[in-house]
Amino acid sequence: MIARFKDLCLDAADPRLLGAFWAEVLGGRLVDTGDGDARVDAAPPASPAESIWVNRVPEPRTGRTRVRLDLRLAEAGPERLRAAGARLVREPDSEIDWWVLADPEGNLFAALPARADTRPGPCHLVVDAADPAAQAHWWARALGGRADLRPADSAHPAGSGVPGAVPATGVASVVDAAGFPWQRWIFEPAPERRTVKNRMHWDVTLADPTPAPLIRHGATLLRERTSDLPWWIMADPEGNEFCAFPPDSPA
Repeated sequence: MIARFKDLCLDAADPRLLGAFWAEVLGGRLVDTGDGDARVDAAPPASPAESIWVNRVPEPRTGRTRVRLDLRLAEAGPERLRAAGARLVREPDSEIDWWVLADPEGNLFAALPARADTRPGPCHLVVDAADPAAQAHWWARALGGRADLRPADSAHPAGSGVPGAVPATGVASVVDAAGFPWQRWIFEPAPERRTVKNRMHWDVTLADPTPAPLIRHGATLLRERTSDLPWWIMADPEGNEFCAFPPDSPA
């Protein structure tokens, strides 16, 4: 294990507005971080890894959502999500049996039907990938998990369904990764490579005081840690940015 999953970060034009939406739909608590940003803390006994930092950025969202957090519903439909401010993008049809919605800033996510054997709430972190199997293997080795390359219908009940995505054949996922708080970390095939910064990214906490082992593993260092920036900015083999924190960083 080179690192462990730490939390999520979400870019926003209005962090408090977007944070309030996600706090409501996740049943969490909105925290004002005092610097214009916000944080959504999941309700106990959830792990701190379920926190979402909502950070103000100057640029608008462009392109389709390439990283998303999918939810398992507790109810028969997504009415509660829509009442909180979500916009319905696609209903269940002959191809999909879940709802595709957009949050108040247009970030898409899937709402999966309720299941008796699965707790409601966040269930999958989904990432577009040019090579899902390679991405799953890379992150599994980095975080001490295992890559699951089962067919899409068993590995990822939600499949694709996000407008512009291809059918979820070749889906791969990571399970049992250190610190990862949800059911699966899914990589699904995308029709095009990433061209702009992801609006959502994940953070990791390093096992080593430096990112050298992660760089040897194939990560790219984008920005060094400094006194003003207490983490390293890095990218995985497909260019997805993530922040890497030293071992003694607070939760």
